[in-house]
Amino acid sequence: MGNDRTDSGGGVQSVDRAITILEILAERREAGVSEIAQEISVHKSTAFRLLGALEARGLVEQAEDRGKYRLSFGLVRLAGGVASRLDLTQQSRPVCHRLAEELGETVNLAVLRSHYAVNLDQVRGPSAVTTHNWVGQLTPLHATSSGKVLLAHLDEAHRARLLSASGLERYTPNTITSVAALEEQLGEARERGYAVTVEEYEIGLNAVAAPVRSYDGEIVAAVSASGPAYRLGEDRLHELAPLVIAGARDISHRLGYAGRA
Repeated sequence: MGNDRTDSGGGVQSVDRAITILEILAERREAGVSEIAQEISVHKSTAFRLLGALEARGLVEQAEDRGKYRLSFGLVRLAGGVASRLDLTQQSRPVCHRLAEELGETVNLAVLRSHYAVNLDQVRGPSAVTTHNWVGQLTPLHATSSGKVLLAHLDEAHRARLLSASGLERYTPNTITSVAALEEQLGEARERGYAVTVEEYEIGLNAVAAPVRSYDGEIVAAVSASGPAYRLGEDRLHELAPLVIAGARDISHRLGYAGRA
């Protein structure tokens, strides 16, 4: 029993040290055996043995400069197992449910597809009156809150191409059909961290949306709350914006984003 306990403890310690080595290499890009040994407070031979085990599994490799080690592409294989679970809809669903309960309105998750925003998921809040299902629908970028968020964070050339492809079609008297006016709103959306639409796609329908970021900080989606104009007036949209921003930030963190969304 004593031997089992010792082996178990030693095994756990070795795993802990091996993970620390990976973290050191992730931070420093390259490190030598002596440097690693000193960092994890072990003898050089122990560090060499641990590096050898990691190298045998394809997790680290020796750099051109012998004696230096760096992370290897074997880690991509492991990361792939995580990526398959980091499905955007799956990760956002609990947050969208919570938002819908908090706000009482319909919450949608949308992504950019060609020159449209397409809704991937929808959760209806307890006060929602509409039965319209937006999932799978292509909606105009310039006339929806999600579309504005997605447009706002594209580079200027990409944004211009999409707007040229889609045209600024008028859906209601409130639809923005001027590029200059739209660009002004997009600038505000970047500054504030959210965008709104006030009866711009449908009469009687207002919405507010905020950006969702992937692990590397890229804007990959927009989460929105929409409802009837009589309940979600323009002032109310701005009041609810912090909750929508917080929800978008939660989803971003679930996708591995460590910064402030």
